[in-house]
Amino acid sequence: MVEQPRKLGLDIISEVPWGKHFCQFYSSRDDLADILVPYFKAGLENNEYCIWATSDFLPADHAKALLAKAVTGLEDYIKRGQIEILDGGQRYTKSGTFDAPNVLQGWVEREEQAIRNGFDGLRLTGDTFWLEKQDWSAFSDYEKEIDRVIGRHRMLAICTYSLERCSGTDIVDVAHNHQSAFIKRDGEWTVLESAGRRRAEEEQESLVHELEL
Repeated sequence: MVEQPRKLGLDIISEVPWGKHFCQFYSSRDDLADILVPYFKAGLENNEYCIWATSDFLPADHAKALLAKAVTGLEDYIKRGQIEILDGGQRYTKSGTFDAPNVLQGWVEREEQAIRNGFDGLRLTGDTFWLEKQDWSAFSDYEKEIDRVIGRHRMLAICTYSLERCSGTDIVDVAHNHQSAFIKRDGEWTVLESAGRRRAEEEQESLVHELEL
């Protein structure tokens, strides 16, 4: 049976199949809200289990307040266990260091649990503001693996990256490890497609040049 596409909730992309792995580059809390609030609103309205793993840049209580402005009855969704809004750094580094296999396995287990509980699948985001340079290589490997694995699951993921904490090379690496990247250019959100990936790399390198000017 062919599954119906999922509503992403964004003006730049309206619908996608399960198994999509995106990234977003942001400069402000408003940037995060622009993408993540409608993203989770659509997930809640379409019977998906949602996890918003935040960071110190936009703590969980602030994220919850932003979502509550857009989602009627957010507390009801929380009470019936359809969404978790949590401090993400703790989820990624429970043992004090980043453990890629355990984190990835944890997402797969949450997807399986969501389906057992009657939800259509798992919609998640994780912010990387907590990420330190010594963890970058391990996290990059994790992103490559999630990009490979996610297509086999009823999962949608957006990984968010602060432009302040990314070098030009980091931006290219991050975009390469995702199927599409969301970034604001001239005040408007745009999508860089990474499926190909040669042409996407050329676009990303041009973007890096613009950002470094």
